[in-house]
Amino acid sequence: MRDIIRMIVVLGVLAAVSGWLLWAVKMGTASQIEYQQLKFVKGPAIKNILEGCTNDPLVDRFKIKDGEVERSFYVGVFDGKANAVAYEAFGKGFGGDVGIMVGVNIETDELLGIGVTTHSETPGLGSRAKDDPSFGAQFKGMSITKPFKVKPDGGEVDAVSGATVTSRGVCAGVTDSEAFYSKLKPQIIEQAKAFAK
Repeated sequence: MRDIIRMIVVLGVLAAVSGWLLWAVKMGTASQIEYQQLKFVKGPAIKNILEGCTNDPLVDRFKIKDGEVERSFYVGVFDGKANAVAYEAFGKGFGGDVGIMVGVNIETDELLGIGVTTHSETPGLGSRAKDDPSFGAQFKGMSITKPFKVKPDGGEVDAVSGATVTSRGVCAGVTDSEAFYSKLKPQIIEQAKAFAK
């Protein structure tokens, strides 16, 4: 009986030490993992949208709590002014959620561009919403405050050929993002000021 108790105690201590080590490794590498995901998954879209900024938007970023959701904003500095942000929104595509990076000039509310970050769309069809730069380029200069629709639905956006559902999902995601952008805009402006050079 004594041996069994000793074995249980030893196993308990080993399990506790192992659990603590795993927690410590996870916490110690969390920011590095987040930065790597940013750099290789969202980073290309962010840098493309904020092209020409004089800072590194992957480093100059902040988060704002929006109810239960914590939203990340990536700051672009142009002519010394931190007047642009990019943030991620989501639309519904043919294969599931489509992640969309949306860049906005916070002084004019004009879109600087959009870029698809993640998707499960059909290769060669819906995936072209990410791969075809002319699709995202259509949004540049449009106001975030108005709804976005593809031309067959009465809007101004040319759908990607053969991927109307994906194109509608991207338009809906950008349109829906206006609600939280407008709600959080005072906080966005205040936090972005810290990155002015």
